[in-house]
Amino acid sequence: MDTRRLDNRAEVREFLMSRRAKISPAQAGLPAGGNRRVAGLRRNEVAILAGVSVEYYAKLERGAIAGASAAVLDAIADALQLNDTERAHLFDLARAADGIPTSGRSRRRTAGTAGQPASRPSLQWALSSITDGIAFVRNQQQDLLATNPIGRVFYSPVVGEGGRTPNLARFQFLDPASRDFYPDWDLFAEMCVAIIRREAGRDPHDRGLQELVGELSTRSETFRRLWGAHDVRTHGAGTKRFNHPEVGEMVLSYEELAVTAEPGVVMLIYTAEPGSPTAEKLRLLASLAAEQSPAQLLRQESGVDRDG
Repeated sequence: MDTRRLDNRAEVREFLMSRRAKISPAQAGLPAGGNRRVAGLRRNEVAILAGVSVEYYAKLERGAIAGASAAVLDAIADALQLNDTERAHLFDLARAADGIPTSGRSRRRTAGTAGQPASRPSLQWALSSITDGIAFVRNQQQDLLATNPIGRVFYSPVVGEGGRTPNLARFQFLDPASRDFYPDWDLFAEMCVAIIRREAGRDPHDRGLQELVGELSTRSETFRRLWGAHDVRTHGAGTKRFNHPEVGEMVLSYEELAVTAEPGVVMLIYTAEPGSPTAEKLRLLASLAAEQSPAQLLRQESGVDRDG
């Protein structure tokens, strides 16, 4: 498949086939039988579990999902034991096939412009009011649109990548510094690709996402392999490890919040357990941020200073 163009029929076909391959007969409560030529379930087994004809399921798996009812999609999702994110992704693919917008996002509106923080000063004020943790906003293309002062120091390896808007996915797959910054690089890579694929399913006509996927597919074999796995996920909440060049290893908890006034934009807040070594390192980063001159901060907030 040409990953530079998000073809709906191919997306549906490959997603369903990849999920079917992950479910063994035993997991589905079916006898394994002999002479199986597939790793997971056969098409006819999925059809039986979903209560549809083999011919109809085969049609769906060929990518002809337009017109499928919610009841049928739910039955397929149950048969394939999809998690909540995978189920939502299947519904997004079906709505895209029907020509129905899936995300509620206006295609004529952008969450921010290149080289600028997200559009409203009040959003930057909100970020700057968070003084004990790292806070930033990103869009669905993984552009780092704005940060609080600690966040600018924390993400200095990402922000220093060059003249274009800092991008978390490009840093992950194209900058060797990411392997130092992310001790769990392989895990971060899987998460990054799965989040992008979820966003692409939600908004398949987003040109920025198409260009990002095309660029990374061309330039990174690892991205290309992970993209072909068709895994999807949301960010949500969790814990991550980082290795910051100034303060060393940090273990941070994160929460993702939707910025409802900016469709497609999310705010992430990283915090540390009170009294932990990482909490002390956050205070050190705050001190480093405070040492930056007002003029330098102004240049960074206006998107001019992309090298420091």
